[in-house]
Amino acid sequence: MPELVYPPVITAAKTMFRVLDLRLTVEGSHHVPRTGGAVLASNHVSYLDFIFCGYGAHESRRLVRFMAKHEVFAHKVSGPLMRGMKHIPVNRSAGAGSYNTAVEALQRGEVVGVFPEATISRSFLVKELKNGAARMAQEAAVPLLPVALWGTQRLWTKGRPKTLTRRHTPITILIGEPMDPTAYPDATAMTAELKSRLSALVDRAQREYPDRPSGDDTWWQPASLGGTAPTLEEAVELDRRARRKSTA
Repeated sequence: MPELVYPPVITAAKTMFRVLDLRLTVEGSHHVPRTGGAVLASNHVSYLDFIFCGYGAHESRRLVRFMAKHEVFAHKVSGPLMRGMKHIPVNRSAGAGSYNTAVEALQRGEVVGVFPEATISRSFLVKELKNGAARMAQEAAVPLLPVALWGTQRLWTKGRPKTLTRRHTPITILIGEPMDPTAYPDATAMTAELKSRLSALVDRAQREYPDRPSGDDTWWQPASLGGTAPTLEEAVELDRRARRKSTA
């Protein structure tokens, strides 16, 4: 079927990049295969990460089908767009169906985007990863590529006001070398290696980032690098409180 929705959305996103004069740095885009299935496994620091992770595959002319929570598909505005771009809804009460849909897409030669941390990292460091990305890569026999994003949190992240009109923001997109699923005995081992590679890429992106926080604008830098973002332990507690509040 022809792609009627995805190309105009990409054009709109690229227009946004130009209007805001975002300073995009993309490295490793050549790792994304031009044909055949692949899993892109990205860290998660912003509600906009899917846009920039998908942009990383643009050079290879691939359209990434992202796995996203079911609620996004139920929204009257985002729902039709998500379905039109053939993204994959994740219903946490029926996760097997979402997983099978993703594997089938990979076997058809699609590129599937996954955020294996499951939620945005408030600490901006890589949290523990779910093993779904590795399991999908192994079952579909496709490569798994780690993707590090940095700078996107300055536009819109959890617990901070949106700054979607912020101009001249540097955005870093680093795509690591493909991981061969046959090189790992199981999904647990592959996930451990993914976390190691992803953490290294994120650390590099953070340390090489051209802007440095100053004054009151230190919230977007990890505490380990001198910023005032929560530590991993503090972020866990903040997430726990947010879950309790949402179910109260």
